[in-house]
Amino acid sequence: MSRTSSRLSLAAATLAAALVAACSASTGSAPAASSSAPLRRAIASDSGEGHLANLVQLTDGGENAEAYFSADGQYITFQSTRDGRSCDQQYVMRADGTGLTKVSRGGKTTCGWFLPGSKQVFFGATHHADSACPPKPDPSAGYVWGIDPYDIYVTDIDGKNMKRLTNYGVYTAEGVLSPDGKRIVFTSLKDGDLDIYTMNVDGSDVRRLTTTPGYDGGPWWSPDGAKIVYRAWHYDNEKDLQAYKDLLAKRMIRPNRMELYVMNADGSDQRRITNLGGANFGPSWTPDGQRIIFSSNHKNPRSRNFDLFTVKLDGTGLEQITTNPEFDGFPMFSPNGKQLIFASNRGATKAGETNLFVADWK
Repeated sequence: MSRTSSRLSLAAATLAAALVAACSASTGSAPAASSSAPLRRAIASDSGEGHLANLVQLTDGGENAEAYFSADGQYITFQSTRDGRSCDQQYVMRADGTGLTKVSRGGKTTCGWFLPGSKQVFFGATHHADSACPPKPDPSAGYVWGIDPYDIYVTDIDGKNMKRLTNYGVYTAEGVLSPDGKRIVFTSLKDGDLDIYTMNVDGSDVRRLTTTPGYDGGPWWSPDGAKIVYRAWHYDNEKDLQAYKDLLAKRMIRPNRMELYVMNADGSDQRRITNLGGANFGPSWTPDGQRIIFSSNHKNPRSRNFDLFTVKLDGTGLEQITTNPEFDGFPMFSPNGKQLIFASNRGATKAGETNLFVADWK
């Protein structure tokens, strides 16, 4: 479930990959940087994408998603199935696409983020459970997402000195660092439901913020650190809630409607922002902290077409940012607010490929 790729199922699978304390050193040698040249392919924005100028494609091949800047804007971390991998691994590269390095050690990864100083990155990984990719959910269960047993790890940006930050053995991922660099907000199944927590960067002082039964995830701090935006779906009848719990017990979730919520950083004043229908996910903030940018298929909830939108904190002023007929998601503004990075199916050479794009923001 990450913070969804040309087919509807692929779009949701990308979301699922990234939806959703004692430290111990991991095993294995540090990975080496790739010698491949950066892509940086200039492409045209689609009609109606007036906020996006000088659009550049940064990757080409596989599913690449959840690309997030370091606080100094010099680096990007992202997850990818590049080079024919069967599940995501975590990568770091410079913002211009050079210096590509795989920093993960097997299993499956999701939701990377930089620590202060841009010399370390943390992300969810499953290699403690198995060095192989986790099995996919039984198709007889219908359209579901697997809740893989991620824990959060931290490593240097060259892949060295990896340490385990959490030790729950169940889905624990979707981490984002607070603007002051002191705390991490994340989603975990550790108490039996998918809820949002915060902790110090060393894994201590874990605090639970959400308790309503149902899925709460994809949390993201506001620029001033005072609020957290997240996606959630809470059930209004016992039958649907029990069906959710039964699937969760099997480490699966069925992707139903998701809406956006906001709360104070201590978990107080939880309130719903959107009532759009469909799946609304991957929220982050505009640089001024006045609007939320997110991905949604609410215009046609059964379609594969997710676009980026912005909305005010009171749910008004909805504005469409992208218009491409394929998937656009996982938006983040650069630290200086001048660029927007996101993942998209646009221009894919093969069906289902998702690549990273960066554009000047107008």
